[in-house]
Amino acid sequence: MPPLSVLDLSVVTTGTRPAQALRNSIDLAREADRLGYTRYWLAEHHGLPSVASPAPDLMIGQIAAATSRIRVGSGGVMLPNHAPLVVAERFKMLEALFPGRIDLGLGRAPGTDGVTAHALRRRLDVREGDDFLERLQELMLWQTGFPPDHPYSKVTVMPNDVALPPIWLLGSSDYSAQLAAQVGMGFAFAHHFASFDAVTALTHYRAHFVPSRWRAAPHAILAVAAIAAPTDAEAEELASSMDLNRLLRDRGQFLPLPSVEEAKAYPYSEADRAIIARNRAKLFVGSPATLLRTLTPLIEASEADEVMVITATYDHAARKRSYALLAEAFGIAQRVA
Repeated sequence: MPPLSVLDLSVVTTGTRPAQALRNSIDLAREADRLGYTRYWLAEHHGLPSVASPAPDLMIGQIAAATSRIRVGSGGVMLPNHAPLVVAERFKMLEALFPGRIDLGLGRAPGTDGVTAHALRRRLDVREGDDFLERLQELMLWQTGFPPDHPYSKVTVMPNDVALPPIWLLGSSDYSAQLAAQVGMGFAFAHHFASFDAVTALTHYRAHFVPSRWRAAPHAILAVAAIAAPTDAEAEELASSMDLNRLLRDRGQFLPLPSVEEAKAYPYSEADRAIIARNRAKLFVGSPATLLRTLTPLIEASEADEVMVITATYDHAARKRSYALLAEAFGIAQRVA
């Protein structure tokens, strides 16, 4: 089986303060480091009561300092929200402080609603539209150097004695797969919310990958949502929180993750249950044996080089246990022992 990694949104649960969600992320990262996970990536979301971390670069520094082996990165920095120079400076600093342990994952979306995205822009008169490719090109030039006649050619990016960490493109579509292949970067596919087929995306990425200064060979990460417990029944109970949370999100209600008790008491309609059943296509739930049985066909068909798992449960201890059970099932602990 391929290596396992963690994707963490620092999920806020009902009755829990966002600050505690951030501390829980650091605690989970320590556990992932101990268990043998390869990477720990932090997401960027803004204005969502259910997500505590809008600044993955700050969390990366905290988590890298609290761990010893695991790679730590952004999953990802939403490039439309940031000046490429600022991204280059911050991630070169992280690479200088934690050499060989930092990843720079980049996303195309703003990670929020339109009003908040507008507020994140430095100026109110910035032009609208998708300028991700332009920003990506500029970010790469902060590493490779601008042409001599470019006004930015005289700008020094500090610290100037370290390179940018490995860059990964994140996506949920064929466009992202094509772009990652074209520029020769690592690619992480978000199966947990994508409407596009993961196998098609990763197959295209590998088939069209062009070796570059960023990466000599393709590396495809398959990001999946999963909840593990000792038994299928217990896993299903834990997943009921996520079922209700996703149902409410479909209605535009981005609330903290509810408890199992709240989920059990919710008055679901038949239409609600149909939506939950549809959403379950993006959520793997069960005992370690069940998850191996259900995940393996997707992993093998996509030929993923790595599997990145996002687990959201109301109980923090249950989330840590879920990652421990997956680590044992995939045999990753033995690889780093």
